[in-house]
Amino acid sequence: MREADNRLEWRQPTPLRESRALTPELHQKLTAWRQHLHAHPELSLQEKATAAFVQEKLTELGIPFEAGIGGHGVVATLTRGSAHARVGLRADMDALPITEDTGLAYASKTPGVMHACGHDGHTASLLGAAALLATDTDWSGTVDFIFQPAEEGFGGSRAMVAAGLFERFPMDRVFGFHNWPGLDAGAIAVHDGVVMASGGRVTITIEGHAGHAGMPHLTRDPVMAAGHLIVALQSIVSRSVDPLDTAVLSLCTIEGGTAPNQIAGKVVIRGTLRHHRNDVKDILLARIADICAGIATSFDVKVTPDIVMGVGVTINTPEEADLARMAADKVHAQVRRDLAPSMAGEDFAFYLQKRPGAFVWIGNGPLRDGAELHGPRYDFNDAILPVASSWMAEVAKTALSAN
Repeated sequence: MREADNRLEWRQPTPLRESRALTPELHQKLTAWRQHLHAHPELSLQEKATAAFVQEKLTELGIPFEAGIGGHGVVATLTRGSAHARVGLRADMDALPITEDTGLAYASKTPGVMHACGHDGHTASLLGAAALLATDTDWSGTVDFIFQPAEEGFGGSRAMVAAGLFERFPMDRVFGFHNWPGLDAGAIAVHDGVVMASGGRVTITIEGHAGHAGMPHLTRDPVMAAGHLIVALQSIVSRSVDPLDTAVLSLCTIEGGTAPNQIAGKVVIRGTLRHHRNDVKDILLARIADICAGIATSFDVKVTPDIVMGVGVTINTPEEADLARMAADKVHAQVRRDLAPSMAGEDFAFYLQKRPGAFVWIGNGPLRDGAELHGPRYDFNDAILPVASSWMAEVAKTALSAN
């Protein structure tokens, strides 16, 4: 294991272009809030303490809010002036079932759970944007601050919408961001169109006949069938999807058996699939079904695929992408419009199916081994908090004035 100091070199602040409005005192406060959240992560659907922390800080800022929306969701609202325009800003709050390996003083205190995707930083950034707009008199309209639970594959955005998010807070547009390791710290990437992929959860159950490992002829072996199935499924992207299209099928866990001298009766494989176009999704689903049926026949086992699709592709609308870029210019951030979409998924897509909006990436700084998103040595770079908070505040103001 590398020394902790070496592991953390990647997150030392990168010189940023000057950003507006956020004072050193507020930056220090947001850093403390972010590190507190990092030390106390909560899994999807369990964000009770995180939501309570957000409510406490909103109360300190004097910003009214409603809680318990779609689970542990919180929506705060500021209104200024007489304009009727309304815009939403969103941050996610949940953590991941990953064991942290950073050696940080504020490392996770919850075994097996960590903020490995930066949602602690997103939450702190949105609190910072709320603090900025609460003291800024140079805007008119209404801003809703959406603190969303359960982004990591548990439908938090869908739950908030189902709980009446857009009826109770009738925003015209919605914006959000994700930190991005490997992109220069504080740089803002704005995509024209597709930003991130649609995803689906894949669960494949193989049922055979258990028996003594020394008498395999009396069994129907689901482990052997699983091996052939995994290899066959990996041919789908390389041989069934047009090379000019984009798709991912990753099989990430396999469970089966309890004893080394028994052939198991059942194996369960779990993974994910991703795509940018619905035509590709149809190909993936059809080929998975065909291959599972073929393996079942070949090895005399029962193979049951269960695929639950996510909320869809994250696609920026044109006018809102331009507003996001304009806001980035106003906070003097480096703007990138040349980055390819990611195959990672983001349930912000569900908001974009209901309202126009844009989702940007804000650079987290140089990428280091193990410190990528969902890596055990990942950490949000506190040096980008001024850019993230300032951009969120500025994109709200820019959108309100555009209305």
